[in-house]
Amino acid sequence: MARTPQDITDAERSVLEVLWDKGPATIRLITDILYPEGRAAQYATVQKLLERLENKDCVTRDRSGAVNVFAAAIDREALVGRRLQALAEELCGGSLTPLLTHLVQNRKLSAGERAALRNMIDGLDASSKKERP
Repeated sequence: MARTPQDITDAERSVLEVLWDKGPATIRLITDILYPEGRAAQYATVQKLLERLENKDCVTRDRSGAVNVFAAAIDREALVGRRLQALAEELCGGSLTPLLTHLVQNRKLSAGERAALRNMIDGLDASSKKERP
């Protein structure tokens, strides 16, 4: 049975952002990026964050080499979707409509963003018409 995805902390998200931007990396590389003036304590912190992310199925670990290499097992879009759905459950009874409405009404969208939103809605409308008998 699949585990319920757990939310991640800001520190864990920072580690994921390094993996998303740089690709698979060692603890040393991640530590050097997050803590340029780092000490042993920061290395241990990153190691612990990676262990927590691995337990949450957000990173994978390759143990085949001399050093472990970590890679993101969840992409940015999946994490955004998971967090928005959790927020919708918590604040809006599971509906994304109030969240989307608030974002669109309270932020000035560029012409390109509006066009992309229209195209997405048109695509959803077209696919739902195809599904109807």
